[in-house]
Amino acid sequence: MTTAPRTPGRDRGFVPFVLPDTIDALPHRPFAFSRAGWEEARAATLAEPNELFRLLLRDQESESTLLVARRVIDAFLPAAEDRAPDAAAGTFADADAIAAEVQAVRAELAAVLAALTRSGPQARARALRGRAPLALSAGCRLDTLSQPATQPSVVVNRLFAHHLTLRGGGNPERGQARLRRRALESEGVLLPEIAAADFLDKARARPLTALHGSFHLALSRLPANFLPEVSGVHYAFHALGVDDLLTDTAPLLSEPDLREVLAEHLALAGPATRRRLYAAVRLTLDLEREHVAMLAELGAWHDNLTLESKVADIIARHAPLAGRQHGDVRIGGKALTDVFGAARIDLAGFLADLRESGHLRGPGNGDCRLLDAMRFGGPMFGIFDEHEAATFRAWAASVQAGERPVIEISPETAGDEAAERRRAAIARSAPADVVIAEAEPRDHRELFHRLVNIENFPNTLPIAAERAERCFRDAEILFVHGAGGRYTDASWFDYSPQALYERAERVYWEKLVDPYEPLREIPDRDEVLFRQSTYYLTYLIDGAWLHRLGNLGHDERETDAMLFAIYADEMGNGDLRKNHITLTHRVLASAGIRLPHIRDEAFIEQDELPDDLYGFAIQQLCMCLFPDRFHNEILGYNLAIEMFGSGEMRLHELQKLRHHGIDDCYEQAHLTIDNFSAGHAKQAADVIVGYLDRVRRTVGEAAVAEQWRRVWRGYASFAYFLEQPMLKRISAGDPPAGPDTPSPGETDDLADLVI
Repeated sequence: MTTAPRTPGRDRGFVPFVLPDTIDALPHRPFAFSRAGWEEARAATLAEPNELFRLLLRDQESESTLLVARRVIDAFLPAAEDRAPDAAAGTFADADAIAAEVQAVRAELAAVLAALTRSGPQARARALRGRAPLALSAGCRLDTLSQPATQPSVVVNRLFAHHLTLRGGGNPERGQARLRRRALESEGVLLPEIAAADFLDKARARPLTALHGSFHLALSRLPANFLPEVSGVHYAFHALGVDDLLTDTAPLLSEPDLREVLAEHLALAGPATRRRLYAAVRLTLDLEREHVAMLAELGAWHDNLTLESKVADIIARHAPLAGRQHGDVRIGGKALTDVFGAARIDLAGFLADLRESGHLRGPGNGDCRLLDAMRFGGPMFGIFDEHEAATFRAWAASVQAGERPVIEISPETAGDEAAERRRAAIARSAPADVVIAEAEPRDHRELFHRLVNIENFPNTLPIAAERAERCFRDAEILFVHGAGGRYTDASWFDYSPQALYERAERVYWEKLVDPYEPLREIPDRDEVLFRQSTYYLTYLIDGAWLHRLGNLGHDERETDAMLFAIYADEMGNGDLRKNHITLTHRVLASAGIRLPHIRDEAFIEQDELPDDLYGFAIQQLCMCLFPDRFHNEILGYNLAIEMFGSGEMRLHELQKLRHHGIDDCYEQAHLTIDNFSAGHAKQAADVIVGYLDRVRRTVGEAAVAEQWRRVWRGYASFAYFLEQPMLKRISAGDPPAGPDTPSPGETDDLADLVI
């Protein structure tokens, strides 16, 4: 049942949303978690620093991770708005004053780093390795800042433009992470991808490094609620440029560009936001001082190590991985499997035994059985890197020369004191704005509100996952009957790149473009506005289905960059005038429709947009919250929705809008960018082909069919909403024999098609 037309623009008793969106911070709201999520998070916050980092990096889909993020932020920035008094905030009321303080700290850190790396390439490589988790994750705070709750904010779009720059304009090879990785590799620091299980081990990450990284990842999980903090940390971190100083490379974001965005945020900000932003700047200065001091401490520790301590450090790193590989080898009468399998290795005792063993005897130049085992063909070939092997050779030579210094093992403790303070703060963190509540939205409107503001309603995530999965399952009915769709064809076919392109091409021309004929009669204004109102709810979340794809740790597929580029286009590539959410609000204003922002509670009570549309919009918001679980389905959905941006329906809407003097910018934009020759529709097909080709190359041909089925049910899930008239006839036992067309007297309004 559809909602009857209504006269737009009546006073609803709420403040309408007006462009530009000059919000400086979202209104403070509590964070609602279920009891189960609370219990899971409690254990996670007590984890070792490396495990905390891995959790926040890898899991972007569970409510417990969001609670962990909230606690980490609270531990680093407890009651941030109360930490910087008004007087202090006023001292740094403008961006230039903040910049002066940051530049003074940069000069201080530059001097420390210069001294740290002065002793040679090994010292430089150690510093780069010690910074790698922070250097390669820098910018993650902006990953999901652009979302339905924050668009089209002026500040968010300015920051999104920076995000796009850091991502190489959609080309990851030009992005910050790839450039820094190449700089690391040029210094001999070779590391796996940041999400790899052994990344932190290979980076030899200190606990303090993992905790600092966890703070930045925590901000990336709740950026809408902590916009001032994200803005302050973003400016200070990149303006300090510790990683640029270490790698001796030019920054992708210049300090003047960073300062310009900071100044714009400050100009919009009230006193409370200024305090929060400034507290975030000061925290970042403290953190970077703390981390550079740790690098200096680590460098001094290495420089002061005796040869025996250097060998002990190498053995300590490799011993946990030795397992039972040494068989019957014995040192000092003890089996190596027992020595390395002990809960705590007596390194001093082991070294004393090893240097008296036959494994180190030789002619005096370091050659010995131990070194032979490390060479090509030996049982330990490839275990130790070149620098480690050279350390063993030097030690063997000293032993063969008769040197027997007292073995004193110097433990590696750089940054541990600061790390323990940070860790204790996380363990005792109990933010006052966290509440335990089970999710029971009373209707579609409240569910929509929670999904838009999902950071504040993590307890709704299980509901979202179940709804999305149910829709995908139900949509598979179109694998059988989809050919009868009026705008889509979700009928099943066996995948090949050629078959996909042929299907998409046929749908584009036969169902979307060729049927077009100009309208001979234009409906009256009220009818046109009502039909438009059936689209607006989905227009207001344009691009949402893609906004969580390709985040840090989830962006290693070649196709992720293509998806990010499509989303960036939807957001105007950071240009607020071209942002599709901005275009939607322009159209609404020209039609005289006044609505609150979809993030506001007042939107729940709006009565301009029909209830029938909420199911369609809710499905988009549900699936997008699970970019890993529903990755394949999102690829198929993306193809369907991008193809629907062109053709008969959009051309008819253009004709009607122009006739009645209503802004047609949104419709025009999609006709421009969604075409199937080189636009988003073609790119969406290319993404699927590229993704499945990667599956074939990495997993095998047999896996492609399973992955393809999930992709295609994502396409079918869009058709499932769009082709409701056909589905109603199928349900009544009267499936169409050919492409669906309206029965006599049946309207083709989307209010009837999408429910």
